[in-house]
Amino acid sequence: MNYVENPAVLVAWLGFFLALVFGYVANKTSFCTMGAVSDVVNMGDWGRMRAWLLGIAVALLGANLLVFFGYLDLGQTIYTRGTVHWLAALVGGLTFGVGMTLAGGCGQRTLVRLGGGNLKSVVVFMFLGYTALVTMNGILRHVVDGTLRAEPFTIHLDGLQTLPALLGLADKISQLSVGVILALAILAFVFASREFRENRDNILAGIVVGLVVAAGWYVTGHLGFSENEFMERAYVGTDSKMAESMTFVGPLAYTMDLWAYWRDKHVTFAVACVFGVVVGSFLYSMFNHSFRWEYFNSPQDMFRHLVGAVLMGFGGITAMGCTIGQAVTGVSTLSISSFIVFFGIVAGAALTMKIQYYLMMREA
Repeated sequence: MNYVENPAVLVAWLGFFLALVFGYVANKTSFCTMGAVSDVVNMGDWGRMRAWLLGIAVALLGANLLVFFGYLDLGQTIYTRGTVHWLAALVGGLTFGVGMTLAGGCGQRTLVRLGGGNLKSVVVFMFLGYTALVTMNGILRHVVDGTLRAEPFTIHLDGLQTLPALLGLADKISQLSVGVILALAILAFVFASREFRENRDNILAGIVVGLVVAAGWYVTGHLGFSENEFMERAYVGTDSKMAESMTFVGPLAYTMDLWAYWRDKHVTFAVACVFGVVVGSFLYSMFNHSFRWEYFNSPQDMFRHLVGAVLMGFGGITAMGCTIGQAVTGVSTLSISSFIVFFGIVAGAALTMKIQYYLMMREA
């Protein structure tokens, strides 16, 4: 295969290897965004939350350096289009946060756990992917487009919907400056904790997640765009050849579509990332002898996971991303919608955890 003549193949393979690194390190370090919120809410432990924030800071620096040097065009991403569906972003984020709490982890954590032998994740994968598919291009799309993305809840901007553009600073220097300032502020908060500075796993997780996201932007934004027909169909007026990076809700829908219509499809960057995370996690669990089969311990446990998976599929597509796709990849572009989704996810997860704790204490 000549990768120069067919850059889509090269892009897909690079996506696979980047995701493999992601999955390997996420398993090794127990990187989990739902766990990060849970640690803060239930124990006051900010370790994994700081790792998540470190990943955001590194991705911010990487993505905006790519923009500055001309390796990434922010006009070629779904996050920065000049239309802000603020209600969809908020509701989608809240719904996803509730769902990932019920399902025991977000999309990327589902894939990591799957690689480690967790059979619960197989069920979450299937229900999350199918719900995402019908929300993106099926019956639930009418609900999202007709209500949450309706004109009364939409803000149209002249230009990109990024934080610098909102401040009237649309040039590359301003974009980089805002990105660097925000990243440095996050880094100052992250490394202010001595406990965090002494935790190599959390530092490794944050750095690798951020670098993988930045590398994904370079691969699809410079080496070759990743063709994705779903983007064109799901987001009206969006070119199917777009720059993208790590995200783990839409790609599960693409994967199920690929399996259903194999002869007419091909593996894209997003689909390759799904397989890459599972393989990377599996490799770590085998090398570390931590692979073990896990399954539901009760019908109620299975029901919670099913409901959580459905809510994540709907919320992730409505919000156009997840704890990685919006909260890291999207935020790295300084997209306004991405910040709304990030806070919505955290709020939804934290509220659900508080309710679960209240119910548990009442039963006790």
